[in-house]
Formats: sequence, C-alpha cells, structure tokens
Amino acid sequence: MVNTAVDPVSSADIASAGAAVPHDMSFIGMFLHAEPVVQAVMGLLLFASFWAWAVIFDKWLTFRSIKSKANKFESDFWASEALDKFNERVKKRANHPMAKIFVAAMEEWSRSKIRDLSSAQMAQKLGIRERINLVMMVARNREIEQLESGLGFLATIGSSAPFIGLFGTVLGIMHSFTAIAISKNTSLVSVAPGIAEALFATAIGLFAAIPAVISYNKFSGELDKFAGKLEDFSVEFNTLLSRQIEG
Repeated sequence: MVNTAVDPVSSADIASAGAAVPHDMSFIGMFLHAEPVVQAVMGLLLFASFWAWAVIFDKWLTFRSIKSKANKFESDFWASEALDKFNERVKKRANHPMAKIFVAAMEEWSRSKIRDLSSAQMAQKLGIRERINLVMMVARNREIEQLESGLGFLATIGSSAPFIGLFGTVLGIMHSFTAIAISKNTSLVSVAPGIAEALFATAIGLFAAIPAVISYNKFSGELDKFAGKLEDFSVEFNTLLSRQIEG
C-alpha cells in the first residue's frame, strides 16, 4: 500500500514560501529596501559617480579645445613675420595655455628690450634669456596645474569606490545573517533579497570606479603629451628670441 502522507515540514516550508511578501528586485527597489547605512553608502557612491562623470565631461571638452587651439596657434605663430604685431593680436584673446606662455614671454621680452638690449654686454643678454625662460616655465607650470585639477578626484574615486561599496556589502550581509539567526528561517527566499541588496552596493562602487580609472589614465596621458608640446614650444620660442638678442 502506497503511503500518501504529506511531510509536515515540507508543507510548512512551501506554505511559508508562498506566503512570503514578494520583494521588488529592481535597482530602485533594492535601494529602498536596503538598510539605512547601506543606503547612505549607495547614495554617497551615486553622488561620487555623478561628480566623476561631470569631471570627465569637463576634461574631455577642455582637452579637445586646447589641442585644437594650440594647433591653430602654432600654425599662425610660424606663419607670422613680426613677433610684436603677432603679440598685439594674440594677447587680446589668449585663452589657452600656449598663447598665455607666448604672451608672458613677450611681455618680459618687451620690458627687457627697453632696459637692457641697448647694451652689448654678454652678461646682460644672458640675463634676458634666463628671465624669459623662467617666465615661460612659470606660466607653463601654472597652466599644467590648472589642467590637472579634477584628475586627483578621479584617481581617488577609482581607488576607493570599490572598497566603499564593499563596506556597504559587508554591513548588509551581516544584517541579513543576523535576521536569519533571529527568525531561524534559512530558506533561500528569505535570504536572497537581503544579500542582493547588499551586493548592489558593490555594483554601484564598481560603476563609479571603472569610468573614473579609465578616464584618469586617458587624461593623464593626454596631459603628459600636451605638457611636452608646451615645453617644445617654449624651447623653440626661447631659441628664436635668443637669436634676436644675440643679433
């Protein structure tokens, strides 16, 4: 005779699973049902991600603009016949690093030419060259420092966001296991939503960190190349002025 008795434990599990309140497993739902501390971590990471994307967009526009303006400036510079006339035209709209370096050097050149160039002493000529070189170096460093602004934030987000997300995940999982111990219910239905909400914090951390790391590496490379371009221009321009001083 076949035993048709129903296992009371199995039926109780099925009944509890069927009576369980369904969880909203969407991104918004997991955020709203997470613990307050985990929600704070998620909110911090989302704000950091928004800020990082704002920096990325700003840097992308900035580097695109300065590279285009620098190329045009170099073409106009080498096509010009008189430095003084070219300086008068450029200094009114010196809105990119290469033009600012040029204008700073020409201002020092004009002051030195009035005071010292009438003398034929070699020491004074060398002093003029040195001052112009120092002025261009200071202007170049100032412009590079401005271009570097924001890159440190991207580096910080790229390195710290995964760990901040992991911190929220650990807290969420600890709370889930504490709830399991109190309720003594180890079914997957009761455990899964809390763990999913906790792991969502790590996902947000990676969402913030990955674009920040990629963008930081890209913009750092762009900055190094542009800094080299400015240095080459400074050397070439200083050489050109040196010929005029010695002549």
